[in-house]
Amino acid sequence: MQEASRVVVLISNGPGELATWVRPISEKLHSKILMRPRAISSSISLRLVLVPCPNATGKEKTVANNWKLFDQITHAKRFWNLLMRPQHYGNWPQQGLVVFLGGDQFWSVLLSVRLGYRHITYAEWVARWPRWNNRIAAMSSKVRDRIPNQFKNRCNVVGDLMADLSDFAKIENTLPEGKWIALMPGSKKAKLSVGVPFLLEVADQLLKILPNYKFLLPIAPTTNLEELQEFMSHKNPIAKSYQSAIERIDPPKKNQILGKLITKAGTIIHLQEEAPAHISLSQCELALTTVGANTAELGALGVPMIVLVPTQHLHVMQAWDGFLGILSRLPGVGRFIGFLLSNWRLRSNSFLAWPNISAGRMIVPEKIGNIFPEEIAQEAAEWLSSPERLKGQKEDLRSLRGQPGAVEAMTQEIIDLLPKGATKR
Repeated sequence: MQEASRVVVLISNGPGELATWVRPISEKLHSKILMRPRAISSSISLRLVLVPCPNATGKEKTVANNWKLFDQITHAKRFWNLLMRPQHYGNWPQQGLVVFLGGDQFWSVLLSVRLGYRHITYAEWVARWPRWNNRIAAMSSKVRDRIPNQFKNRCNVVGDLMADLSDFAKIENTLPEGKWIALMPGSKKAKLSVGVPFLLEVADQLLKILPNYKFLLPIAPTTNLEELQEFMSHKNPIAKSYQSAIERIDPPKKNQILGKLITKAGTIIHLQEEAPAHISLSQCELALTTVGANTAELGALGVPMIVLVPTQHLHVMQAWDGFLGILSRLPGVGRFIGFLLSNWRLRSNSFLAWPNISAGRMIVPEKIGNIFPEEIAQEAAEWLSSPERLKGQKEDLRSLRGQPGAVEAMTQEIIDLLPKGATKR
């Protein structure tokens, strides 16, 4: 393999950013310029550096490796060593570009200074270090307006990278014909231990009301079929709170992407391990999901959703990230957690799902408190029996996405800032 004379280093952190920002940008870069590892003879190397993040799962490197997009991937736990001794992590050419695509913007600034590379930040909400950025690619004009005047000329508005998800998801149909409901229990152990038994029982109950619907459960890259089974076993005490149980799990047949989970009630839930599952999710009429990055991805895909926060499992919620985790760790509030969340939301006009946060109003329903599978199944059935309501939510979600084209624009910013000499197709 030819030694690289230039390098593009993508900086990122958690599974959501990898799937929705890093992968589309990487694919687009490969399609526009000759890069390693796909172009073995290329002098341009594409590398990924993962940075420390409390919301990361630790499996991000494994997930990214499977995409075969990067010449080199550095694990987050190696970031500080890389910063101190980059020569221990391979050859770093004199010319390069560091691209921030998730995490703390300061880490990418440090690495670009350490390597002596140019630096571009994708700023979703705010550009924190414009003095140190060669270029700022802003999600919206609001980001640009917040930049000090002397640095505004470094900023170009490229748009929302999430807005392109629906276009990427239109490549082909992956699901068999039928009416589909997505079940999204989360990607981290604390959420999965609640979400898996809760949603499997919802599926059992919902199938009694709407027997013609099919269920899709995308397996997060941070877990697997074996762990999924454990969340319904005696190893997960929360599973005892629900009646649903797994009869068996059948892996995908040859040349198929969907496996099957059959509950003891006979409900068939189709499992997709191939990630990201954007193409399949875009074919679903409704998704039942936990809070987190799931709500942003579903919103970008225009998939109607009901967001679930069953607060009766407070001891597990203490391991959740963000506001919910902080609130659930406060002493003496366990019994009143649902009331506190609802009261806080009403008083502050604040929300937990990303579409609602972005819009500043309730677009997707957030079910918070001591909620139970029977009532969620009934509400889901009411939504699915009201095509106009679903259409209205879908249109609201689409209105939040902005215009597509951000991936193309961001990629061009990277190419323009890359030191000269890159060979174009």
